[in-house]
Amino acid sequence: MSVPAGGPLVLGIETSCDETGVGIVAGRELLADEVASSMDQHARFGGVVPEVASRAHLEAMVPVLDGAFAKAGVRPSDIDAVAVTAGPGLAGALMVGVAAAKAYAYALGKPLYGVNHLAAHVAVDQLEHGPLPAPCVALLVSGGHSSLLLVPDVTGEMTSLGSTIDDAAGEAYDKVARVLGMPFPGGPPIDRAAKEGAADAIRFPRAKLHDGTLDFSFAGLKTAVARWVEARGDAGEPVPVADVAASFQEAVADVLTRKAVSACREHGVTDLVIGGGVAANSRLRALAAERCASAGIRLRVPRPGLCTDNGAMVAALGASIVAAGRPPSSLALPADSSLPVTEVLVP
Repeated sequence: MSVPAGGPLVLGIETSCDETGVGIVAGRELLADEVASSMDQHARFGGVVPEVASRAHLEAMVPVLDGAFAKAGVRPSDIDAVAVTAGPGLAGALMVGVAAAKAYAYALGKPLYGVNHLAAHVAVDQLEHGPLPAPCVALLVSGGHSSLLLVPDVTGEMTSLGSTIDDAAGEAYDKVARVLGMPFPGGPPIDRAAKEGAADAIRFPRAKLHDGTLDFSFAGLKTAVARWVEARGDAGEPVPVADVAASFQEAVADVLTRKAVSACREHGVTDLVIGGGVAANSRLRALAAERCASAGIRLRVPRPGLCTDNGAMVAALGASIVAAGRPPSSLALPADSSLPVTEVLVP
């Protein structure tokens, strides 16, 4: 397949969790990024219900695809390749996206690329800040993942440096929000409340901060917040929600940014990329900028709209893979809910 002058025109489909995302890119130019979220359907359960998410993807897929093509001003026959999240994620949700991608690829006679959802969170930064430095360190923080990666080449080489051993950062946000009586998902309301609180009001624990590894643990922090709030209630004292939110958020940002800077130093890397839904958090972005500047590390963080799950990131990774001449995936491509982060492209 020949690559157009502006780069390959790639359709990207993302259905790993509760967002049905479709993106269209031409090289590193974003033409369309359409997203339909089923978050409101999950809010009353306090978390994502896999069966509900799968049904929502089925209902949203065709309208979102149609909307993306209309916004991009291209026809399905114009695209050069189809990229889709093959994993990790919710098994049923992934199957919807993979089936849709296979249908488009087969009907249009275009190559299919099954890509890793986490690698896509790294690749999406190219749509905003240009080619990724080689190598770079990537900090991925979302509802299900807190990972540090060494990335020599986002199209095929990623090495895990550290990961969460229990609750990911996003999970901790959701659970603390529930303790504080805030809606699901917990990230945005905690971030808003924290702006009115004092980050040093309560010294919550920083697990694994000085253990010599680059792994993360947020289960103990979540439990510490719950016990602190419970103790205030048992004593008949009001809970200073803003202070709790700010202090909790500071603990999360402190651990994430210190470990990320340590990863860069240990591997002699001068560029850090942060991605994933929690990368939209204002305190994480600010503290990362402050610490990277002090350490002489260049920081790249996509705008908040590109941090959450979306089709643009899948299309961006697909375009990079096509441009690199990687072989496409088979039409027998499986959906792999536990796809390892080091596997960028599924054969």
